[in-house]
Amino acid sequence: QVTLVESGGGLVQAGGSLRLSCAASGLTFSDYVVSWFRQAPGKEREFVSTISGLGSHKQYIEAVKGRFISSRENTQNIAYLQMDNLKSEDTAVYYCAARFRAATTRPDDYDYWGQGTQVTVSS
Repeated sequence: QVTLVESGGGLVQAGGSLRLSCAASGLTFSDYVVSWFRQAPGKEREFVSTISGLGSHKQYIEAVKGRFISSRENTQNIAYLQMDNLKSEDTAVYYCAARFRAATTRPDDYDYWGQGTQVTVSS
């Protein structure tokens, strides 16, 4: 059974930082792309970032470029999203998701999801 568990969310002031973690089990982690999505109240789930299985390819939406960094440690089956210079518009529930081999930005393409972690940025 595949499970993804996020942690690291919380309340932070604008300009602050958080690091989200996504701990995976039940899969060969390096075979899976890990992507981060977020969903704000009343909005659709939005792609934020992706990292390839070996970490060589990363992609970000324009709104977080230069502020967020995806990384992963395959020996520990963990992926991270480092979020710096947070803004109020980053407030959302953040989800990690895993997909075999190929990255996409569409939530429906992902096989496995974590439960989500709340990030709240106060201005």
